[in-house]
Order: sequence, then C-alpha cells, then structure tokens
Amino acid sequence: MHPRSKRSARKIAATFAVILFLFLIPATFCMPDSQAAEIEVRFENPPERGILVFRFYNSANAFGDLRKATKQVKLRVDRSNRYLFSDITPGEYALIVYHDANENGQLDENFIGIPTEPIAFSNRYQPKGPPSYSRARFVLEEGTKQQMQLKFYRALGHSGRIGLGIGIIIQTSPYKDSDEGVYQPIPAIAYYGERFQGLGPRIQIGLIGSGDLRIAATAEYRIGAYEEDDSDFLEGLGDREDTLMAGLAVEYELPEGVDLSASYAHDVLDRIGGGEARVKLSKSYQWRQFQFSPWVAVNWMSSGLSDYDFGVPEDKATTLRPAYSLDDIFSPELGINLFVEFLTDWWLILGSGIKLLDEEITDSPIVSKDYRINGFLAINYVF
Repeated sequence: MHPRSKRSARKIAATFAVILFLFLIPATFCMPDSQAAEIEVRFENPPERGILVFRFYNSANAFGDLRKATKQVKLRVDRSNRYLFSDITPGEYALIVYHDANENGQLDENFIGIPTEPIAFSNRYQPKGPPSYSRARFVLEEGTKQQMQLKFYRALGHSGRIGLGIGIIIQTSPYKDSDEGVYQPIPAIAYYGERFQGLGPRIQIGLIGSGDLRIAATAEYRIGAYEEDDSDFLEGLGDREDTLMAGLAVEYELPEGVDLSASYAHDVLDRIGGGEARVKLSKSYQWRQFQFSPWVAVNWMSSGLSDYDFGVPEDKATTLRPAYSLDDIFSPELGINLFVEFLTDWWLILGSGIKLLDEEITDSPIVSKDYRINGFLAINYVF
C-alpha cells in the first residue's frame, strides 16, 4: 500500500473511533418500585377511525428522536374518546400520541424525520421543529389519577412549513497565504414538506420510504473553492467555478437513536466533472430547549473534483508552484448541529464541521493547512 494511503487509512480509523463514545454507549433507566398511578387521556379533535399509538417517554434524548419510548400502547380509536392507563410508574414523563391512519404500524415521516401523520403532545405542545422534552414533560405522582386533554395537529401544517430568516455561511481557506475564507450572509429561506424540503442552497425530494429507511433526490449549489486573487500562490490558476451538484441520498435509522446516511452527488452542469460521496453517522441529544447532534463522516471526492480544487496544471506551473495532480481522495470529518427553540415559532440553527484533509491535498504546492472548517448559522421564523 502506498504510504499516503496508509496514512489516510489511519486517519479515517482514528476518526471513527469516536463512534464508540458517541454512539455505542447505551442509555439505561431504572424505575423504582412504587404504587402505580393513572392517566386518563381525551382529545379535543379525536379521529373517527384508525389506530392511536401512545408513547410515554422519560428520556429527553429518546423523546427528541421520537423513538424508543419507555412505554408504548396501541389502541383502536374509541368513540367514547376516553383512554385510561392504570399501570404507569410514578415519575416524570412526556407523552406523544400519533394517529396511525394507514395502520402500517409506524409513525410516517418525511426524508428529514418530521412526522407526516397527525400527532399530539402533552401540555398541548405543538412544535414546528425538533420537539423539546422540557416543554412536554409532566410529573405523575404516586397513587394519583391525572387527566389530560390533547389536541392533534400536523407538524408540517396542511401544505408544509415555510421558514424565513437570515443566516451566514462560513468556510475557511486551506490555501497558502490566503486568509480569504468565505463569510457570506444569505437569506435563510426554508421549506419543509412531506416530499420536498429546501434550506438555503440545498433541496431534496423524498422518493420512497417513510419509516426507518428513506431515499431522496438531492441538488445543491456548490461554491467555487477559490478565486485566484485570494493568494499569490493562486494567481494565474483562474477562479474556480460554481456548479450544481445533484444525486441521491439515503437515510437509515439504526438502534440506540443513531442515524446513518449515505449520499452521492455529481456535477450535472459539467463545469468541473466528477462527483462527491459521503457516509455519515449522527446521534441527537437534548438539554432543555437545546438539541445537539454530533456527527462523524467520511467524504470521497473524485479525481476530477480534487484536481480542480487542489491541483496545478502543467501549463500553469511556476518555480514556486510546480505541477501537481491528485487522484480520488478520502477525507474524514467531524461536526455538530445545534437547534435551539426560543419560542415555538423561532429557531436558532447552527451547523459546524471540520474536515481533515487527505495527505494528497496537503502535499499540494498551493495548500498549507491540513483542515478546513465549514459553518452555517441562521435565525429562522417558521410559519
């Protein structure tokens, strides 16, 4: 194996070691022995038919994923609109009820995991983004009977949700003598629908699947890697062109709340040629109104793209910038996404990642750093 390939393999292996800490430590919850309590649930707008699935949560992290409930009960719609649960262990809970209208045994979701079926939360909470456990939680006292009235709503509304706000894209430069990173304010316009979703320069259309496995078509505007006046080492190479990358993405929900995604996108405008692929693992955690998702990924870039971004053609070579070409490359990446619910309608969205550049990139005569930082920050109002 080539020395560069060995070093790349070691870097990727080291990166994925963090999975043992982030994803493979199961959470446990011990329930004390005590006298059971009762809950009686009624609905303000009960459905006429179908199955109701009641999920009781005592974990904020599981609640944020809408998975792995402490207790789950499936009941057919009762015309009396009265549902009594008499074997609940006292403690703190949040309750979610969804209407399984098509009776497929699962909560149908769009490609990014937003429920598409009617859903109701305790405390009449109606989130428009990742749900907050602290807003839906209640305390069930020992030996008591608690009554609650819930209201079904659609997380996506009747025709999807629109988000408006302002954001900024941040991207550092790995090129020699270049401090011209990207700091670009943009309107943070978003749309979340059952099939179609869009946020900023990226859109996706759900093709198949609504449960644990989902597939979507994607398209994203790719900003050029640099302009030649960013650095003396880049002068004469020409500005790198923007282009449109389009392809497919797959989302799969693994046990313990871990999400696996894989995607491939190709330069459909053929301004550069080639494509990019990514395999990513992520897991969400929650604290009060904060939901954060650390993630780890491996990125693949075809030789056409890598050579365009980091290579030096022979006819553009100089004494200080010898000719250099690259093959396909693999680069690991670590990051975190953060969602903060200020109010039900207002959200702060933050995404940040650091890509560890492959040795083939760092050996380029126009590159001086072995990493690149990407970030996105936005404040969004969701209608």
